[in-house]
Amino acid sequence: MIPIKDDNPTRRLPVVTVTLILANVAVFLYEISLSSTEFSRFITQWSVVPARFVANPLSPHELATIFTSMFMHAGWLHIGGNMLYLWIFGNNVEDRLGRLGFLGFYLLSGVVATVAQIAAGGAIDIPSLGASGAIAGVLAAYAVLFPGAAVLTLIPIFFFVEVARIPAAFVIGFWFLLQLGNGVASLAPGIAQTGGVAWFAHLGGFATGLVIALALKARTTTRPRYRDAGWR
Repeated sequence: MIPIKDDNPTRRLPVVTVTLILANVAVFLYEISLSSTEFSRFITQWSVVPARFVANPLSPHELATIFTSMFMHAGWLHIGGNMLYLWIFGNNVEDRLGRLGFLGFYLLSGVVATVAQIAAGGAIDIPSLGASGAIAGVLAAYAVLFPGAAVLTLIPIFFFVEVARIPAAFVIGFWFLLQLGNGVASLAPGIAQTGGVAWFAHLGGFATGLVIALALKARTTTRPRYRDAGWR
Protein backbone atom coordinates (compact mmCIF):
# COMPACT_ATOMS: atom_id res chain seq x y z
CA MET A 1 0.00 0.00 0.00
CA ILE A 2 1.29 3.45 -0.94
CA PRO A 3 -0.40 6.41 0.79
CA ILE A 4 -0.93 9.52 -1.34
CA LYS A 5 -2.70 11.97 0.95
CA ASP A 6 -4.89 12.08 4.02
CA ASP A 7 -8.22 13.82 4.57
CA ASN A 8 -7.04 15.58 7.71
CA PRO A 9 -6.50 19.33 7.09
CA THR A 10 -4.15 21.34 9.30
CA ARG A 11 -4.85 24.67 10.98
CA ARG A 12 -1.49 26.24 10.16
CA LEU A 13 1.50 25.89 7.87
CA PRO A 14 3.65 22.90 8.97
CA VAL A 15 6.90 24.85 9.07
CA VAL A 16 8.95 22.20 10.87
CA THR A 17 7.73 19.36 8.66
CA VAL A 18 8.56 21.32 5.50
CA THR A 19 11.95 22.32 6.91
CA LEU A 20 12.81 18.72 7.78
CA ILE A 21 11.87 17.59 4.29
CA LEU A 22 13.95 20.34 2.69
CA ALA A 23 16.92 19.50 4.92
CA ASN A 24 16.73 15.81 4.00
CA VAL A 25 16.46 16.61 0.31
CA ALA A 26 19.36 19.07 0.48
CA VAL A 27 21.63 16.49 2.12
CA PHE A 28 20.61 13.84 -0.42
CA LEU A 29 21.31 16.17 -3.35
CA TYR A 30 24.73 16.81 -1.84
CA GLU A 31 25.30 13.06 -1.53
CA ILE A 32 24.54 12.35 -5.17
CA SER A 33 26.84 15.18 -6.24
CA LEU A 34 29.81 13.33 -4.72
CA SER A 35 32.06 10.85 -6.44
CA SER A 36 31.76 7.24 -5.33
CA THR A 37 34.84 7.59 -3.12
CA GLU A 38 33.64 10.84 -1.59
CA PHE A 39 30.17 9.37 -1.07
CA SER A 40 31.55 6.33 0.80
CA ARG A 41 33.69 8.58 2.97
CA PHE A 42 30.75 10.87 3.73
CA ILE A 43 28.47 7.98 4.65
CA THR A 44 31.09 6.37 6.87
CA GLN A 45 31.92 9.61 8.63
CA TRP A 46 28.43 10.97 9.34
CA SER A 47 26.19 7.91 9.68
CA VAL A 48 26.01 5.81 12.84
CA VAL A 49 28.43 2.89 12.68
CA PRO A 50 27.38 0.70 15.63
CA ALA A 51 30.82 -0.82 16.24
CA ARG A 52 32.44 2.58 16.24
CA PHE A 53 29.70 4.10 18.40
CA VAL A 54 29.79 1.31 20.99
CA ALA A 55 33.58 1.59 21.21
CA ASN A 56 33.41 5.30 22.04
CA PRO A 57 29.81 6.32 22.89
CA LEU A 58 30.74 9.59 24.62
CA SER A 59 32.75 10.95 21.71
CA PRO A 60 31.24 14.27 20.52
CA HIS A 61 31.52 13.06 16.93
CA GLU A 62 29.77 9.77 17.62
CA LEU A 63 27.00 11.52 19.51
CA ALA A 64 26.62 13.95 16.61
CA THR A 65 26.18 11.08 14.14
CA ILE A 66 22.96 10.08 15.90
CA PHE A 67 21.47 13.32 14.55
CA THR A 68 23.34 13.70 11.25
CA SER A 69 22.41 10.15 10.23
CA MET A 70 18.71 11.11 10.45
CA PHE A 71 19.17 13.37 7.42
CA MET A 72 21.07 10.91 5.22
CA HIS A 73 19.62 8.42 2.75
CA ALA A 74 21.01 5.61 0.62
CA GLY A 75 18.98 6.10 -2.57
CA TRP A 76 15.98 7.63 -4.34
CA LEU A 77 13.46 5.08 -3.06
CA HIS A 78 14.79 5.44 0.47
CA ILE A 79 14.37 9.20 0.62
CA GLY A 80 11.24 9.24 -1.55
CA GLY A 81 9.33 6.86 0.70
CA ASN A 82 10.47 8.54 3.89
CA MET A 83 9.62 12.06 2.75
CA LEU A 84 6.23 10.96 1.43
CA TYR A 85 5.29 9.50 4.81
CA LEU A 86 6.70 12.51 6.66
CA TRP A 87 4.64 14.93 4.55
CA ILE A 88 1.37 13.00 4.78
CA PHE A 89 1.49 12.29 8.51
CA GLY A 90 3.95 14.82 9.92
CA ASN A 91 1.97 17.99 9.25
CA ASN A 92 -0.97 16.90 11.43
CA VAL A 93 1.25 15.71 14.27
CA GLU A 94 3.09 19.03 14.15
CA ASP A 95 -0.26 20.80 14.20
CA ARG A 96 -1.18 18.95 17.40
CA LEU A 97 2.18 19.10 19.20
CA GLY A 98 3.23 22.59 18.15
CA ARG A 99 6.36 23.39 16.19
CA LEU A 100 8.98 23.10 18.93
CA GLY A 101 7.18 20.16 20.51
CA PHE A 102 7.09 18.34 17.19
CA LEU A 103 10.78 18.98 16.50
CA GLY A 104 11.74 17.60 19.92
CA PHE A 105 9.41 14.64 19.43
CA TYR A 106 10.86 13.88 15.99
CA LEU A 107 14.48 14.01 17.16
CA LEU A 108 13.75 11.95 20.29
CA SER A 109 12.07 9.26 18.18
CA GLY A 110 15.14 9.18 15.95
CA VAL A 111 17.53 8.91 18.89
CA VAL A 112 15.62 6.01 20.48
CA ALA A 113 15.38 4.36 17.06
CA THR A 114 19.17 4.41 16.74
CA VAL A 115 19.68 3.00 20.25
CA ALA A 116 17.15 0.24 19.56
CA GLN A 117 18.88 -0.76 16.34
CA ILE A 118 22.29 -0.90 18.00
CA ALA A 119 20.88 -2.93 20.89
CA ALA A 120 19.19 -5.43 18.56
CA GLY A 121 21.72 -5.56 15.74
CA GLY A 122 24.89 -5.54 17.79
CA ALA A 123 28.16 -3.69 17.30
CA ILE A 124 28.50 -4.24 13.57
CA ASP A 125 30.54 -2.20 11.08
CA ILE A 126 27.62 -1.46 8.72
CA PRO A 127 26.55 2.22 8.67
CA SER A 128 23.02 3.00 9.82
CA LEU A 129 21.30 6.02 8.31
CA GLY A 130 17.94 7.45 7.36
CA ALA A 131 14.94 9.26 8.78
CA SER A 132 12.83 6.11 9.06
CA GLY A 133 13.11 5.75 12.83
CA ALA A 134 12.02 9.32 13.50
CA ILE A 135 9.20 9.04 10.95
CA ALA A 136 8.06 5.78 12.57
CA GLY A 137 7.45 7.81 15.72
CA VAL A 138 5.36 10.24 13.68
CA LEU A 139 3.27 7.37 12.30
CA ALA A 140 2.53 6.03 15.77
CA ALA A 141 1.54 9.47 17.03
CA TYR A 142 -0.74 10.01 14.04
CA ALA A 143 -2.53 6.70 14.62
CA VAL A 144 -3.17 7.61 18.27
CA LEU A 145 -4.04 11.28 17.84
CA PHE A 146 -6.16 10.93 14.68
CA PRO A 147 -7.77 7.48 14.83
CA GLY A 148 -10.67 8.48 12.59
CA ALA A 149 -8.61 9.91 9.72
CA ALA A 150 -8.53 8.23 6.31
CA VAL A 151 -5.77 8.04 3.72
CA LEU A 152 -6.07 7.91 -0.06
CA THR A 153 -3.96 4.87 -0.91
CA LEU A 154 -2.58 3.14 -4.00
CA ILE A 155 -3.01 -0.63 -3.79
CA PRO A 156 -1.05 -2.63 -6.41
CA ILE A 157 -2.94 -5.79 -7.45
CA PHE A 158 -0.83 -7.77 -9.90
CA PHE A 159 -0.69 -5.55 -13.01
CA PHE A 160 -3.36 -3.13 -11.81
CA VAL A 161 -3.40 -0.36 -9.24
CA GLU A 162 -6.51 0.41 -7.21
CA VAL A 163 -7.06 3.71 -5.44
CA ALA A 164 -8.99 3.47 -2.19
CA ARG A 165 -9.69 5.56 0.88
CA ILE A 166 -8.51 3.50 3.86
CA PRO A 167 -8.49 4.28 7.59
CA ALA A 168 -5.10 5.71 8.51
CA ALA A 169 -4.93 3.41 11.54
CA PHE A 170 -5.15 0.40 9.20
CA VAL A 171 -2.41 1.70 6.88
CA ILE A 172 -0.11 2.46 9.80
CA GLY A 173 -1.00 -0.79 11.58
CA PHE A 174 -0.19 -2.78 8.44
CA TRP A 175 3.14 -0.95 8.16
CA PHE A 176 3.93 -1.74 11.80
CA LEU A 177 3.16 -5.43 11.41
CA LEU A 178 5.53 -5.60 8.44
CA GLN A 179 8.30 -4.03 10.51
CA LEU A 180 7.62 -6.36 13.43
CA GLY A 181 7.58 -9.47 11.29
CA ASN A 182 10.76 -8.56 9.47
CA GLY A 183 12.40 -7.47 12.70
CA VAL A 184 11.73 -10.81 14.35
CA ALA A 185 12.94 -12.64 11.23
CA SER A 186 16.16 -10.60 11.23
CA LEU A 187 17.07 -12.04 14.65
CA ALA A 188 17.85 -15.37 13.00
CA PRO A 189 21.57 -16.21 13.26
CA GLY A 190 23.61 -14.32 10.68
CA ILE A 191 20.75 -12.18 9.39
CA ALA A 192 21.32 -9.07 11.51
CA GLN A 193 24.93 -8.87 10.34
CA THR A 194 24.12 -8.80 6.64
CA GLY A 195 22.92 -5.19 6.51
CA GLY A 196 19.79 -3.94 4.78
CA VAL A 197 16.79 -2.39 6.50
CA ALA A 198 17.15 -1.32 10.14
CA TRP A 199 13.90 -2.93 11.29
CA PHE A 200 14.49 -2.32 14.98
CA ALA A 201 15.12 1.36 14.36
CA HIS A 202 11.60 1.49 12.93
CA LEU A 203 10.20 -0.41 15.91
CA GLY A 204 12.09 1.70 18.42
CA GLY A 205 10.93 4.94 16.85
CA PHE A 206 7.35 3.65 16.63
CA ALA A 207 7.34 2.62 20.29
CA THR A 208 8.61 6.07 21.30
CA GLY A 209 5.91 7.84 19.32
CA LEU A 210 3.25 5.50 20.67
CA VAL A 211 4.17 6.08 24.31
CA ILE A 212 4.39 9.86 23.96
CA ALA A 213 1.15 10.13 21.99
CA LEU A 214 -0.76 7.90 24.43
CA ALA A 215 0.51 9.98 27.34
CA LEU A 216 -0.46 13.19 25.58
CA LYS A 217 -3.92 11.86 24.74
CA ALA A 218 -4.48 10.65 28.31
CA ARG A 219 -3.43 14.02 29.68
CA THR A 220 -5.76 15.82 27.31
CA THR A 221 -8.67 13.50 28.12
CA THR A 222 -8.28 13.75 31.90
CA ARG A 223 -7.58 17.49 32.06
CA PRO A 224 -10.31 19.24 34.13
CA ARG A 225 -12.77 21.15 31.97
CA TYR A 226 -13.25 24.17 34.20
CA ARG A 227 -15.48 25.98 31.77
CA ASP A 228 -17.95 23.09 31.69
CA ALA A 229 -17.93 23.00 35.50
CA GLY A 230 -18.90 26.62 35.78
CA TRP A 231 -15.43 28.14 36.09
CA ARG A 232 -14.55 31.28 34.14
